[in-house]
Amino acid sequence: MTGSPLVNAIQKRLRRGGYDDVSTPFKVAGVEFRFTAAMRGRGGRALDLVILVDTMTGDFGDRDGTLVRQRVEALSRALDVTASRYVITVILAGAVLAEGIEILSETCRVLQVESVALNDEGDPADEKAERWLDDRIRVLLPLTLPTLTSDAHQDGGSTMDQLARALPPTTQKTLVDALIAASSAGEEAVTEAAALIINQALQVETGVDPS
Repeated sequence: MTGSPLVNAIQKRLRRGGYDDVSTPFKVAGVEFRFTAAMRGRGGRALDLVILVDTMTGDFGDRDGTLVRQRVEALSRALDVTASRYVITVILAGAVLAEGIEILSETCRVLQVESVALNDEGDPADEKAERWLDDRIRVLLPLTLPTLTSDAHQDGGSTMDQLARALPPTTQKTLVDALIAASSAGEEAVTEAAALIINQALQVETGVDPS
C-alpha cells in the first residue's frame, strides 16, 4: 500500500542509503505481517530490517500506539522463533504516538519523523529539509564526512587530519584507519574491522591463533 508523501520521502532517502524495499505483507514463521512499508539493508547493513509506520494515514491502525507495539512485538517474537539475526528499526512517520511507544523502544530501535518540507516531486524542499530528514534517521545512514574545501587548510587541515589530532596520542593509527574505512558500510562492518585488528594484535603478542 502506498503511504503518505512523508513515508515516500523517507523510503527514497533510505534507498539512496543502501536499503531495498520488502514486499508487504510478508510472512515470518508462517505469520503474516502488514505494515505501511518495510525495507532491508544491503552489505554491512544486511541485518537491518526497517519498518515504516504511517501515523498520518493511520493504515492498519497505525494511529494506535498500543496496536503498533503489539504488531512489532509479534514480529520480534516470530524472528526469534526462526533464529533470525535481523535488528528491527521502527520509523514513526507523522504524529507522535503516546501510548505504548516507550515500551516499544525496549523491543527495537524507534525513530520519529514528524514532518519535513517537501517539493512537488515529493523530495525534501531544500538543503535544510534534507539535513533535517537525515538527522532524524542518521543512525540508519552511512557515515559521510564533509567535503574538503579551500578553507580547510586554513582551518587546520582536512576533516581526517582534524580528527586525528583530536584523538589521544596513544590511539593506535591502524585501528582508527580500519574503523573509518569500514564506517561507510555500517555498524556491523565496523565491529568486524575492530575484531580483526584485535585478533591480529593477540596473535602477535601470544603467537597463538585465538580462533
